[in-house]
Amino acid sequence: QVQLVESGGGFVQPGGSLRLSCAASGFTFTDHFMKWYRQAPGKAREFVAQITNRDRRTRYMESVKGRFTISRDDAEKTVALQMNDLKPEDTAVYYCNVRIVGIDYWGQGTQVTVSS
Repeated sequence: QVQLVESGGGFVQPGGSLRLSCAASGFTFTDHFMKWYRQAPGKAREFVAQITNRDRRTRYMESVKGRFTISRDDAEKTVALQMNDLKPEDTAVYYCNVRIVGIDYWGQGTQVTVSS
């Protein structure tokens, strides 16, 4: 079955960096776009970043452009999110996502807290 396992979250001061990773299994990784979403307390889950499969084109939500970088390793079946210059408003649970035949699959999420 499809499985996504996130790791790498934690507590960081404003201006700091974190690198999230998502290990995927149970599907043909190279056939699919991979995405990161996040959900802050009391807010709806929101799209953060996407990377395509064949040409690795990327897309980001406006507020993280220039600070976050999504990447993928097809051999390891992982997708990463490098987050630099973190801000308190980046505090959220971050989720890895893949959509397969119209069905969204999610990991369990990893908490990122940015605070002084």
